[in-house]
Amino acid sequence: MLGHYLKSATKDIQKLIELTETDIALIKEAKHDDVAQRAKIKNDLVQAFQSKKALLDNELIKRVEASGGKPLTDVLTKEEHAGLEAMKEALTTLHKINKEYAKYVVTISEFYNSLLDSMFPRESEGYQKSTPKPASILKVRA
Repeated sequence: MLGHYLKSATKDIQKLIELTETDIALIKEAKHDDVAQRAKIKNDLVQAFQSKKALLDNELIKRVEASGGKPLTDVLTKEEHAGLEAMKEALTTLHKINKEYAKYVVTISEFYNSLLDSMFPRESEGYQKSTPKPASILKVRA
């Protein structure tokens, strides 16, 4: 059962990596609508991974308790060790790709916010939400 959980969780991570790499490529091409549509799929994959990880954690706890307190390395088979290592590597890769993805998302967000601010200047009230100046919306520069 443990092997099944490991393979399934690792597949979810690999799919998240593929989707995120695709999103990065689409952001570079300014195809943001496709990226937004894929967010639901990615959220569903994250939730599926979290539930599989909970099952995996429970199975590991059962194994350790059944072994009489032996260390985890003595309880697992070589295939299970390899599965844990594969999942760890996939998570590390996902973390690295998500950092790159976040850089693009923040950059695009800043660009759109600055564009919006140049079109409709806002008054900032400290850390409070800024509001557009009513008169600035009506001004036209010729």
